[in-house]
Amino acid sequence: MKNGNSVFSRFEVQKYILAKNLKRDLPASIVVFLVALPLCLGIALASGAPLFAGLITGVIGGIVVASFSGSQLSVSGPAAGLTAIVLGAIATLGSYPTFLLAVVLAGCIQIILGIVKGGTIGNYFPSSVIEGMLAAIGLTLILKQLPHALGVDSDFFGDESFAQGDSANTFSALTSAFSHFGLAAIVISGLSIVVLILWPKFKKLAVVPAPLVVVLLGVGLTFLFRGTPYALGDKHMVEIPVVSGWSEFLGLFTTPDFSQILNTKVWIVAATIAVVASLETLLSLEAVDKIDPIKRVSPTNRELIAQGTGNIVSGLVGGLPMTSVIVRSSANVNAGGRTKMSAIFHGTWLLLSLLFIPGLINMIPLACLAAILLVTGYKLTRIALFKHMYHKGWDQFVPFVVTIIAVLLTDLLKGVGVGMIFSIFYLLRTNMRNPFFYRIKEDGDKRNLRITLAEEVSFLNKAAIAVVLNKIPKETNVIIDGSNSRYIDPDVLETIFNYKHNAYTKGIIVNLVEIKKNYTVPKLNNKIIEEINSN
Repeated sequence: MKNGNSVFSRFEVQKYILAKNLKRDLPASIVVFLVALPLCLGIALASGAPLFAGLITGVIGGIVVASFSGSQLSVSGPAAGLTAIVLGAIATLGSYPTFLLAVVLAGCIQIILGIVKGGTIGNYFPSSVIEGMLAAIGLTLILKQLPHALGVDSDFFGDESFAQGDSANTFSALTSAFSHFGLAAIVISGLSIVVLILWPKFKKLAVVPAPLVVVLLGVGLTFLFRGTPYALGDKHMVEIPVVSGWSEFLGLFTTPDFSQILNTKVWIVAATIAVVASLETLLSLEAVDKIDPIKRVSPTNRELIAQGTGNIVSGLVGGLPMTSVIVRSSANVNAGGRTKMSAIFHGTWLLLSLLFIPGLINMIPLACLAAILLVTGYKLTRIALFKHMYHKGWDQFVPFVVTIIAVLLTDLLKGVGVGMIFSIFYLLRTNMRNPFFYRIKEDGDKRNLRITLAEEVSFLNKAAIAVVLNKIPKETNVIIDGSNSRYIDPDVLETIFNYKHNAYTKGIIVNLVEIKKNYTVPKLNNKIIEEINSN
């Protein structure tokens, strides 16, 4: 009975949380749906896959992945960072069904990574790099959506990379947009931005989400401009496939070619997708947790299992590989989402729009959606963030800025990699300078030097310790104190023992205090582990 009551109470708590947050999650899901819709289409187009594949991936990312995920705010779907891999893989494997098999296998690999605790790699990304990635995503959104806000919609809406397929880049596309702008799009995007900024300031009006008002405003202004020289064309509108019935809808699905299971190329593509998608997911998850107003921490290993499950389902029905996507996730946070129901609802809206209201969705101008992303981008890269990182010191500010520049000029993974290199450089420099502290005491003509080692002394500290030891003057009494040290690396121990052995040639007497001949890597106390598991 006790266990039954416990289960019942947990169910009641979940029910209460769902009802309490529904007023936030439902409006947020509409915003995420409106942002995800053109992104799904654009990424499918860029990947050389059917447009339906992008939409069905968004549906699965919303409904399936969010259901299994432990993250409350992360939103999954097709990612721009995988477009080049997908495009090349389809060409290499020769057919789309064979590629779908690789997607299924990639999902299986991700589940294995989650089971063996591969998600812990996400804990090793420095906060300065994650903050830089978020700011870079914000700037990328602004730079990429400005052309759409100006009415230049020649490239696809989901492109987030710096280089373009037509030898142009982000900046050249932006320059071109300023010389080919459309008045109607500028009016729509301008008024949309004003509404997004001012609407939430009025508490009585804020019951209706501002992005929804923006979409309705965009549709209304589109009708207003019809019949004028400034009317928007089809390329300036959202465009999703129109299906006339269930039979036509079911005919859009594609199944994997399992006869290619022994094809080596399929496994190589699967491994590539699994690794890249997992890294992007972990980066996005870390970033979303940072902007979560409640500051919840998402379980990374569970997320890999959720992503793997989503990719298996996506591959089985003809979809693209997916990741947790920071653009959609940040839009979810900024729209006020609180639980995973927002992501689940957004996937449901994608499915319903494809089935029942494709004509209505196709009436939404890209300019008003661009306005939503412009405001989201500004919130991610606000000036206050730069000031905050600057005041934290150069070891935080430099990797932060370098990550921003690198992401803008390359892509997400490469940019984060460059930021990590700079962050590691500052980490190494700090470690080399702080392995110990020492005190010199004069006793007549004799010098007494006491070197107290840090709690953790790694091989990174070897060089700094060796430099100090080699600079100790002749005729000095040296005490090397390891009483505070839980671990001393073997390389450092070798340096210390060798120095003691040879110091007598300089008249130096070396005494070692509580320094063992070998140390084992410290582990978590079993009692602590039990407490963690019980919670």
